[in-house]
Amino acid sequence: MNSELQRYGMTRRESLQRMGTGLGVLGLAGLLAQDGSLASGAESSSPLAPKSAHFAPRAKHIIHLFMNGGPSQVDTFDPKPALEKFNGKRPPSADLKTERKTGGLLMSPFKFKKYGESGIEVSDLFPNVGSCIDDICVIRSMHTNIPNHEPSLLMMNSGETQPTRPAMGSWLLYGLGTENQNLPGYVVLCPGKPVVGPQLWSNSFLPGIFQGTHINHANSVDPKKVIRNISNPYLTSRGQRRQLDLLKKMNELHLEKRGGQDNRLEARIESMEMAFRMQSEAQEVFDLKKETKQTRESYGTGQFANGCLAARRLVESGVRMVQVYYGNGQPWDDHGNIKAHADKAKNVDQPIAALIKDLKQRDLLKDTLIVWGGEFGRTPVAENGNGRDHNHHGFSMWLAGGGIKGGMTYGATDDFGFAAVENKVHVHDLHASILHLMGLDHEKLTFRYSGRDFRLTDVEGRVVHELFA
Repeated sequence: MNSELQRYGMTRRESLQRMGTGLGVLGLAGLLAQDGSLASGAESSSPLAPKSAHFAPRAKHIIHLFMNGGPSQVDTFDPKPALEKFNGKRPPSADLKTERKTGGLLMSPFKFKKYGESGIEVSDLFPNVGSCIDDICVIRSMHTNIPNHEPSLLMMNSGETQPTRPAMGSWLLYGLGTENQNLPGYVVLCPGKPVVGPQLWSNSFLPGIFQGTHINHANSVDPKKVIRNISNPYLTSRGQRRQLDLLKKMNELHLEKRGGQDNRLEARIESMEMAFRMQSEAQEVFDLKKETKQTRESYGTGQFANGCLAARRLVESGVRMVQVYYGNGQPWDDHGNIKAHADKAKNVDQPIAALIKDLKQRDLLKDTLIVWGGEFGRTPVAENGNGRDHNHHGFSMWLAGGGIKGGMTYGATDDFGFAAVENKVHVHDLHASILHLMGLDHEKLTFRYSGRDFRLTDVEGRVVHELFA
């Protein structure tokens, strides 16, 4: 080894420092940490190593349950009796512009019921989630910028309507690192791809190592299939390590000739190291068969149920953020008939409640923030007879765990549930509040790019302290 390094004019220390502009020490740091050789207080030079927050965090992990397509607030968590009273009419306050032509007010086909000690009303679409309402804070006054899927998906994920900014999960990795160096810090479970696609979990101008890892669990969560090419059938672990060391050395020489900085090459080097380390632990964390029969049955069956259970196992293993998308495309986009919400709600109601209860039973809910919602809501006025159009003026989301005050609602929409009118919460405010719970000041978490300091909340956002326990 020494003779090979001398051939390239490098000492051992220089070689480690130069590998990925410091990324190459990750493997060594991980090994030292595992056998206790890393001195107490010493800092790992891995970009994914845990970092100190700006202040004491209330949460350590996030599970974002994404109902892509836009669920209707007036049919789920924001009951509006006035819709029944004025069904079919279109008063001036219900004449707001959205994406498509709409008609008169449409009463909800679903009934609402009070749940828990808090007595919060929840639609009969979500009886199991309703049973957990005392752990949940429903925000009924969300609003965003544009009534269109692509920009609203981008806004909810990256704080910008254009595909130019890093996703929230990437910002979290950049600011906090992750607790488990053998798994990706930001995992996206989506059976297929939503509208926009990988840009929703992109690192954008942040270093490539902070990009989300997409897991397509459409067909199964077989640990040997859920991550393609995770195992090498031709080489032993030792043989792979030697091969990677040679490849890394070649890449570092290539990098040095180009000035020592190339984010794409550095990300490629680090992704190879991550893939090598993932071979054992990734298969372990996705092996849902290790769960008890009782736990499996509590979550139910299907893609979303598997995603929720895998999300719990991932955060339990130290992953910083997990997103669980409902499905491919924009499944909650019920323009034709809002009654179609029933099938989708049936698929998510049981596993969401099971996730909350499971985390709580394992004493993980206090450290795990659960976020539920879509990219926008739907109109209280009708489209195509019994459907609802996109609505960015006002919609509902809910939060649970991770420092959130449960058993409460925050904000309100107008009498018909069309627009937020009381304690309005923009997506920038939601992001600022989420970062705050994770111990990050949204105004200080910045990255200089193209001559200016960027942040998740752009130049807006307020922390909604009223949501916190």
